[in-house]
Amino acid sequence: MAKNITFEEWEARQLTDPEFCEAAARLEPGHQVARLRIRQGLTQAQLAERSGTTQSAIARLESGRRDPSLTYLRRVLAALGYGFELSPRPIEECGT
Repeated sequence: MAKNITFEEWEARQLTDPEFCEAAARLEPGHQVARLRIRQGLTQAQLAERSGTTQSAIARLESGRRDPSLTYLRRVLAALGYGFELSPRPIEECGT
């Protein structure tokens, strides 16, 4: 019988895979926007209206189908009452 594992255990295993790390890093901005939007009880359309874009553009951002420019990301986050900062880190830190 297979042993059940926690999400944290699964994630720790996945983070040893370079392809998973690359995908996770690419999806992170959209994931954070979606998390903040949902916590505030907003729909994609409401966030789009607040940030001066379209619902489909928000959907592309959240799904990772769009690599956001810094200007666009700043505008969407400002509509949520947030800003962001960039912190360079070595790529090999993904699994650590």
